[in-house]
Amino acid sequence: MSFTLLSLGILFISGCLAFAFNKSDKLSNCIGAGGAIIASFFGLISLVMIFNFSAPFSLSLPWHVPYGSFSIAIDKLSALFLAVVYVLSGLSALYGFGYLKHYYGKKNIGSSWFCFNILIAGMVLVIIARNAVLFLMAWEIMSISSFFLVLFEGEKRQSARAGLAYLIATGIGTFFLLVLFILLAGDAGSFDFSGWQASGSQGLRSAIFMCAFIGFGTKAGIMPMHVWLPEAHPAAPSHVSAIMSAVMIKTGIYGILRTLTFLGMPCLWWGYLLIGAGIVTAVLGVLFALAQHDLKRLLAYSSIENIGIITMAIGMGVLGIGTNNYGLAVMGFCAGILHMINHAFFKGMLFLAAGSVYYKTATREMDLLGGILKKMPITGACFLIGSIAICALPPLNGFISEFLIYLACFKNISGNSITAVISMGVIVFLSLTGAFALACFSKAFGIVFLGRPRSDYGLGARETGVCMGMPLIILAFACVILGAGAAFIMPFIGSAVSSATGIPAVAVSHIISSANVSLTRVIIMVFSFCALLFFIAILRGLLLKNRRIESGPTWDCGYALTGARMQYTGSSFAQPLIDFFKGILRARKKGIKVPGYFPDKLSFETRTDDIFAESVFRPMRDIVHAIAEKLSWFQHGRLQFYILYIFIALVALFIWKL
Repeated sequence: MSFTLLSLGILFISGCLAFAFNKSDKLSNCIGAGGAIIASFFGLISLVMIFNFSAPFSLSLPWHVPYGSFSIAIDKLSALFLAVVYVLSGLSALYGFGYLKHYYGKKNIGSSWFCFNILIAGMVLVIIARNAVLFLMAWEIMSISSFFLVLFEGEKRQSARAGLAYLIATGIGTFFLLVLFILLAGDAGSFDFSGWQASGSQGLRSAIFMCAFIGFGTKAGIMPMHVWLPEAHPAAPSHVSAIMSAVMIKTGIYGILRTLTFLGMPCLWWGYLLIGAGIVTAVLGVLFALAQHDLKRLLAYSSIENIGIITMAIGMGVLGIGTNNYGLAVMGFCAGILHMINHAFFKGMLFLAAGSVYYKTATREMDLLGGILKKMPITGACFLIGSIAICALPPLNGFISEFLIYLACFKNISGNSITAVISMGVIVFLSLTGAFALACFSKAFGIVFLGRPRSDYGLGARETGVCMGMPLIILAFACVILGAGAAFIMPFIGSAVSSATGIPAVAVSHIISSANVSLTRVIIMVFSFCALLFFIAILRGLLLKNRRIESGPTWDCGYALTGARMQYTGSSFAQPLIDFFKGILRARKKGIKVPGYFPDKLSFETRTDDIFAESVFRPMRDIVHAIAEKLSWFQHGRLQFYILYIFIALVALFIWKL
């Protein structure tokens, strides 16, 4: 625990120092990044100790804040989330050190690092807090610091709009969390988590669950509460986007899991709701990702898709507990937590790689890029590894966690129970999601890195420096290690699941051992196949070593030279699927008619707006705006009337308290 507190102290002090020395961009950059890296290192040391002890580490200090106390604890569930926070924060800070050099003299580097380090500290506090007041304070610290980071380029209209959307969404989420904690504290008579075990009616427990689902689901990006995410993630600097997508939205998943530990035996419809929301979020998330032209916006929608997969798995776990099916419960929760870890690694890497492309080409529009792989081979290779992992292709880590979901479903597919029907549905929609993800990342990698440059943006591209390249390589290596060593990680996840669900550790261990047998066989089979391919490649090289190999131009349909304009663009690549789902995506096309046989100049443009943002939230915003306009006469600038308002409010409160 002392190392965790030390890491919090380093984050706070280094953030303040970076802000204090903001007149020197170089010094602020060194202090801010160095502080985040050192704090992450000490945080990871504390986790090693925690995993070696069975009892959770806890600390409680008196506090003068009403209803609050500085109560913190780290159990196995917290430790897994903290591990993700520290690893991704340290690597993102190293990347940010190189990335922010481009902004010397243009932006306030010290302020940026202050918010970044406070954001990390806020996330750590959210995960270890054991008092509602402390939790909400940490939650707000996390939200506000990330809001200012989203406004890093606030002079741009898109960034300002993204910041406003994020601020409104986080306000709505916090409101539901406030209601959640009031309900729990009212039932238990305390704001400390240690005394929380909801004992009220089923209606009260369901109301608490719904508050958690909306409040934490808004932060996680579960549809339809996701509308802030595709706006905020592209607007932030790339190392911040990586943290927000890989780590911060997972605090929403942590919140849902932590709330479930307070509610005892779950109702079955909670599981149905989580599975249904997960399916909708995963399928629509990847479809909207497929329709995007902005590389970071595509990755943001892909994060929504993966949150859907995690929610789906947790829903299976809740359904397992509700039906006393320990096998389904353990496998569902293990798959959800493992996918949370895996997504943090490959999505963090993808955002950092996208940031490197933007850093060197000054554009995120995929249709303006192309042929970058030859100029940025390390970035391209890492992006390819991340794409393979996120598409759940073997042998990387994304495949392992989705394999566990399939395994849980296939083991419960027999019989006529509702669980069997739901398992069938999960298999179908998860397969569909995987197929769309494959199309989406084939587009992203193929259009950006392969072919020829489509504009002048990519002509000057070259590999980034060590600071920006090293985190990519480490994360790519981690994706391989997590895929190959999943069987060794499962016991740690199992102990977290036992801690969170109350399922006896022996039963969890038995179920995980059984799953590990299947997992190990699949991993061995996949790596054997890879080894066979590698052997064939070496054998081919040896056989052709002393032979003359002729090479010639590829078949080009009669054209002497193919130009960049003859290549597929991101729009044309995805068009068949976008057209097939036009009823959902409602893509708008502009310039599709060709005037005459020999047109002089043509342009074609497609745009896909978020259906929930356009159909639900925009009308709501317009209504709120119209009401505000009607009530604007309240704000007329006369001081005496404002004093009268306060007096009336005080009288009303006095009467209410009588």
